[in-house]
Amino acid sequence: MVIDLGGQHTWFDCGNGSDLPTYRPIKCGSRKCRNVKNFGCVGCNLPRKPGCTNNTCGVASYNPYSNDLYAQGIGEDALYIDSVSTNGLSIGLSYHSPQPYLFSCANSDLLRGLSNSTTGMSGLANTTTSLHTQMSAQFNLPHKFAICMPSASDYVIGQIFIGGGKYMYPPYDKDIATELSTTPLVINPVSTAPAYTEGDPSDEYFIYIKSISVDHKVVAVNSSLLSIDKQGNGGTKLSTIIPYTKLETSIYKALVDNFNKAAALRKIKRVASVEPFGACFSSKSIATSQTGPLVPYIDIGLAGNDHDWRFYGANTMVAVNKNVMCLAFLDAGSKPRTPIVIGGYQMENYVIEFDLVSSKLGISNSLLYHNTTCSQSPLR
Repeated sequence: MVIDLGGQHTWFDCGNGSDLPTYRPIKCGSRKCRNVKNFGCVGCNLPRKPGCTNNTCGVASYNPYSNDLYAQGIGEDALYIDSVSTNGLSIGLSYHSPQPYLFSCANSDLLRGLSNSTTGMSGLANTTTSLHTQMSAQFNLPHKFAICMPSASDYVIGQIFIGGGKYMYPPYDKDIATELSTTPLVINPVSTAPAYTEGDPSDEYFIYIKSISVDHKVVAVNSSLLSIDKQGNGGTKLSTIIPYTKLETSIYKALVDNFNKAAALRKIKRVASVEPFGACFSSKSIATSQTGPLVPYIDIGLAGNDHDWRFYGANTMVAVNKNVMCLAFLDAGSKPRTPIVIGGYQMENYVIEFDLVSSKLGISNSLLYHNTTCSQSPLR
């Protein structure tokens, strides 16, 4: 499953439905249908199977990679969860969800643009049908979740925690949950979903940032872009769908300019740009460190906190070939709805906690700084 911070629910290709013998569609107009973001009723003229039933509660299943949006029926089935021991090895116990799990059986056409091994997408937005909301409610856990995404080059799985920490990543011997820098989660008054009802707020995750700096020198940006207006424009969003952070053109140009100047002071040699990146450098002129390429730091000042979210070289530089590294930020154009969208590459090897009880986002320091990574088996 693709993990989507902006996805409203789980959807996947249920195939011919033979492996879902206890699947039940949610009837249109039922109480469960009224409790989800539904878009009327859907029907199906093909042979009845999971995902193809009449008088079914309709939801919008969306693939952001192909920009495909399908009206699909939502249904429910049992959810089984295997327990894991503290050393990361299964100890053979399985838990049955007290109530059925809500999801959508999507048409196989909706998989376009996803990797071959992917069967669908699991939504982590702040909705009643998201993975964490359902599991928190069913297992009586605090409504919070955290993600820890390893480097894509590690080819290993990361983690999603539901219910809160501890977050222990050996050999670092402290609980990461006690070291999180927090900032308020901000509600965008206008929905950013591909399909919504007028008046709906966004269920994606936004924050305010105070500043951007490179090697402690503040980048000059239009401060009005950092807050969200009544039309839903502005602010900063987190996304696991886009690979690299996207910045509104004026912010992007100012960041690149500051980074280039700071890199020159470190004797880092500039080379020709490689699309889609705008600032690239000779790998031979860049030293390496515990936290990746030794390049200027990029700090994001978090609203409501004296601490910054610091991006080290592992999260700011991407190797495009054996001789060239580029600044892993992209130009989003002059008038994007959201001027700053923090992408997956910048979130790698950080524990990021979404606390929906207190409406706060918690961000750890880079695990690389503590000589560990999200690819380690965490201790609970």
